[in-house]
Amino acid sequence: MPDDIRYAVYPSAKVYRNGDQVQHLIWGDWVKVTGPSQNGMVPVHTRETDGEMKEDDLQPERLLEVVFVDVGQGDGCLIVTPDDKKIIVDAGVSDNLYRFLNWRFRFRGGVREFDAAIITHPDADHYAGFGRFFDDQNLRFGRIFHNGIMEQKGKPFGPELPEGKNKYITGLMVTTADLQGFLADEDRYGQKPYPNLLKKGLARLAAGGDVSMLAASGVPSTPAYVPGYGPENALRLRILGPVPESDGAGIPRLPWLRDRPDGGSFDEGKTKNGHSVLIMLEYRGVSILLGGDLNSSGEVYLLGRYTGLPWPPADGNAEKTMVEAGRLHFGADIMKCCHHGSADFTDAFLRAVHPAATVVSSGDEESHAHPRCDTLGALGLHGKGWRPLIFSTELSRSTREDEGDMREKVGRLREKIEKEKDAAKKQALSAELDALINELLKRNVVTYGAINLRTDGEKALFAYKLEKARVSKTRGGKKLITKWDIYKMEKTGGGPLIYVQPKT
Repeated sequence: MPDDIRYAVYPSAKVYRNGDQVQHLIWGDWVKVTGPSQNGMVPVHTRETDGEMKEDDLQPERLLEVVFVDVGQGDGCLIVTPDDKKIIVDAGVSDNLYRFLNWRFRFRGGVREFDAAIITHPDADHYAGFGRFFDDQNLRFGRIFHNGIMEQKGKPFGPELPEGKNKYITGLMVTTADLQGFLADEDRYGQKPYPNLLKKGLARLAAGGDVSMLAASGVPSTPAYVPGYGPENALRLRILGPVPESDGAGIPRLPWLRDRPDGGSFDEGKTKNGHSVLIMLEYRGVSILLGGDLNSSGEVYLLGRYTGLPWPPADGNAEKTMVEAGRLHFGADIMKCCHHGSADFTDAFLRAVHPAATVVSSGDEESHAHPRCDTLGALGLHGKGWRPLIFSTELSRSTREDEGDMREKVGRLREKIEKEKDAAKKQALSAELDALINELLKRNVVTYGAINLRTDGEKALFAYKLEKARVSKTRGGKKLITKWDIYKMEKTGGGPLIYVQPKT
């Protein structure tokens, strides 16, 4: 760590100028110290602000950071490790995540590299946003991971193998060579968007990078990990799904899932969602479950593979046994809610996870009413602690009062650009349009929609930006500013990580 870089202390810290507070930081925020300490105060630059901070409000340790970005109806998540590696897990359907990361990391002036991109499954509201990343020649990815299922012409996932009452997806894209061989035959996929996206992804790999399937063994004694994040590391990414089965020749295959967990018809959507990449992120003593669009059929399949117990449970005692056995593998302190708060889940799986905090990624204009009311109720009912926390990207952000005027300006600028013949003037108008769109994004998505999770592996903090800062004054008339809504999670009395009751 450079000598002049520090981080804000738990749970938050203040930046002052001439005695007044001018900035409010959350735990782990980056701070550059710009001069020597005087009387316990140091000059700093942070969050585009110059000022001074108390020395005791700075720490040398960098945290694990997870940002759940408001991508609308979809998922988009950024992981920044304590050693500054960056991983994207899903990217939504549009360019919201790209714009957020461009704002944060500034994709200009040379190549920017991400350690990995993880596409949990081939649904557009999880993968389509990667198109903008793969179109940017300034970006590189060390590795691209996916769940092995490939969208194809004809049969939705390629060759199907019936076997008894089941049928299987064969020809999974396990390695880069598998994908390259598939993409070489355009008759197999044509204009299908997902394989064409991965074709672009191949061109954005860093030297030595690859595109491969993430898969779990389903055998508790031999867990699988994302390459580079195995059990020897403080930060571990344990793969819980998908869990392939092996044919007689040892080749992996995935079973088609049915439209109901207790039977029914084979279902395309249930299959690709139910075999989402499911990752348990473990940092020291804190665990975070990231679950794609896992559904009830997928949950039942996973519970069966990991516990060896039949579904449905015969009675309440059998269900309790399954939940306790499942908790050994799926139990987590924090969970990214599967499938945007859909009602397609089992209470047994949710009880097995038993999170103290859950993040729902959902959008406004969609026909599914995500997050469902019963889902929110179940998250609270089966959560851990005195008040289980439920966060929502949709609820953390709302339309600005003056946004209508800004949208009208966007429309007028587009009309001017279309009519303008002079190349220089057209370029200037385009720059003005891009700046206005970035401002809209910053206000609605970057500023107000992102849910920030920070942890040192012992305690954790959630924070999201208040839509209007609270300003108060001390008895001496000094201004105090609160810009963040903050929720602290701690282990008390040797117990699990839970939300800490705030002092009143």
